[in-house]
Amino acid sequence: MGNLETTTRWLIFGGVGVAVIMLLAVLIVVAKYFDIWVRAFFSRARVGLLNLILMSLRKVNPRMIVDCKIMAVQAGLRGISTQALEAHYLAGGNVRRVIQSLIVAHRANIELDWETASAIDLAGRNVLEAVQTSVDPKVIDCPNPKLTGRTTLDGVAKDGIQLKAKARVTVRTNLAQLIGGATEETVIARVGEGIVSAIGSSNTHKEVLANPMLIAKTVLAKSLDSQTAFEIVSIDIADIDVGTNVGARLQADQAEADMRVARAKAEERRAQAVATEQEMKARTAENRAQVVLAEAEVPQAIAAAYKNGTLRATKK
Repeated sequence: MGNLETTTRWLIFGGVGVAVIMLLAVLIVVAKYFDIWVRAFFSRARVGLLNLILMSLRKVNPRMIVDCKIMAVQAGLRGISTQALEAHYLAGGNVRRVIQSLIVAHRANIELDWETASAIDLAGRNVLEAVQTSVDPKVIDCPNPKLTGRTTLDGVAKDGIQLKAKARVTVRTNLAQLIGGATEETVIARVGEGIVSAIGSSNTHKEVLANPMLIAKTVLAKSLDSQTAFEIVSIDIADIDVGTNVGARLQADQAEADMRVARAKAEERRAQAVATEQEMKARTAENRAQVVLAEAEVPQAIAAAYKNGTLRATKK
């Protein structure tokens, strides 16, 4: 009986000890996430304590998820669940940046939902910067010396005068084309091509100098921002200068080339004349030789005629 009672007491003590340890573990876990849960509760973010614990088990940062959920709730964003935030985090996305972009779009009355914003973020684009650019358009230089190494766009009018232009393009983000749309470099290239083409279609360089906005209007009419991630707001010609007289230089080069061709043809004709002259001299020498041979045969013929009696000398 004594041993049984002792065993029973040890079992009771062991059970109590295990219960105390489990209770302490639960208290530690609760204490770790209690402040986060309290913040979520009073912010009406609706994130349960058990869900916070499970986030840690799923390798998700619960504090960051709760902070983003609180920002979304306080900003009046609807339809963004905790599971969606966790899924985007596990997919490698920047949850905080997506929520911030949605808040900016909501404040600016720009249509942007969670699915689109998260897809843009996972595509590698900075969705927050895109929304900010849509709210506050940015100005890009055309050409961009950092990308092309050139400082001006050079075009030649129909009168042969070269014009050097610089443009500033104001663009804002086209969120509908941000996924799969062309980048800023494409916009710069298209605008540059349009400016050069507009200068080239001008009858004289004076027309362009008198009204540079003709170039901007011509370029804007071509819808150069189609299939790009940006929408062109305006194109302003910042500077335009007169370059070289390309037409005169080309004419001078053509005249020099024509002169060289004429010289080459004259030299060819001279060479042919010299060759013909030498040929005639050779023929003359050949004919003279034949005459000499013929003259040498005359005495022989006369002698043969006397010998044969066919030729007699007559007395006068």
